[in-house]
Parts: sequence; C-alpha cells; structure tokens
Amino acid sequence: MGSRSYGIDPETVDFIAREVGKATKAGAEVALVIGGGNIFRGVEASAQGIERSSADYMGMLATVINSLAVQNALEKQDIPTRVQTAIEMRELAEPYIRRRAVRHLEKGRVVIFAAGTGNPYFTTDTAAALRAMEINADVIFKATKVDGVYTADPVKDPKARKYDRISYLDVIKKGLKVMDSTAITLCMDNHMPIVVFNLKGKGNITGLIAGKKIGTIIE
Repeated sequence: MGSRSYGIDPETVDFIAREVGKATKAGAEVALVIGGGNIFRGVEASAQGIERSSADYMGMLATVINSLAVQNALEKQDIPTRVQTAIEMRELAEPYIRRRAVRHLEKGRVVIFAAGTGNPYFTTDTAAALRAMEINADVIFKATKVDGVYTADPVKDPKARKYDRISYLDVIKKGLKVMDSTAITLCMDNHMPIVVFNLKGKGNITGLIAGKKIGTIIE
C-alpha cells in the first residue's frame, strides 16, 4: 500500500522485490505469504454486514492480486517466481502442492503462497505459520510497519518499550497484536521461531539472514 490509503503502490512492491531478491542471491530459500488488507479486509467487511465466510473468501482473492503484483516485480529482476494458491485458479497460478513448493525452493525459485489457507476464519498469519511447518522452514520473518514487538502500540504510546526477545506465551498472555493467537500457538507447538521486523528498513532481510540482531525474536 505504501503511503496510499488503499491499493497497490508500485514503488513499495518494487522495493519489497529488491529486498527479497537480495536474500535469494545471498543463498536463502524464500517463500512469501502476502496479506490482502490493502485491498479488502474480511473481518472489517463482516462487521459491516457481509457474511463472514464470503468476506473472508473476498479477502483471499485480494491476496492473489497482491501475490501476482509481487511475482511480476520479482520477475522483472530475473528472479524466478511461482505463485501457488490454496483456492484453485489454474489460469493464474499453480494449485498449492507441498512437494512441488519444496522443489521450487530447492531450484532457487521464490514461492508465493496466495489465498491464505483456503478456509474462512483463518488469517494470512495462520497461513504463514501453516506453510512454514509444511515446507520445514527455519524461521518466519513477520514483516510489519514497526521495528519489533512493543509493550504497547508505539504510535499511540511514546513510553512503549521494545522487546528484543519474548516468549510465545507472553505474546498471548499480554494480548500483543503481533500475529493472531492461532498462528502464535501453531508456532509454539512446533517450535517455529518468529522474527518481527520493519519491512521498510533497507537490508533488513539480508541482515537477518546473516544473523544480525534486527527486530524482535519470538520463541
């Protein structure tokens, strides 16, 4: 979305593609899960009267639009990319097949998982956690607008303190809105570390891959 109030900002998409491209060139196998809130938010729409399941499916379709935009930006940089969708739409992307996704990653392709889990009532956070388990990822990088997990919203509370490390249980107990509780619980049960960091920081992804202390580790 960039600085826009909604939609897709080409400059922001190109920046993300460049950052991901650097990571792949550094030797990392990268899979992406992209939200759809810049186009459509299912939860907000359901609060305004659209039936929840329908609203969530509409949100899933929004993630496909974003995924195709990022795929296009990556391929402009000669980075081979595959979009796999949890809801079949063969003319646009491959259906999600775990073994095929792993094979793409082994061949150096970036894999973008679109359409969430394919089920209503689950967020893209949960989709990211689920796909990370399925492909045996080493870590989840949760890219956000802030540079880590804080005791409160740093935009609203100037006294908010940043955590360098925090446990899954503390995130749930303190009600910190980092990822939804289903995603956090899934990661906790499967010992999947999460790093929350600012996507806008140039070199953050490659820095994290190199082992630099950036953002907040949840483990």
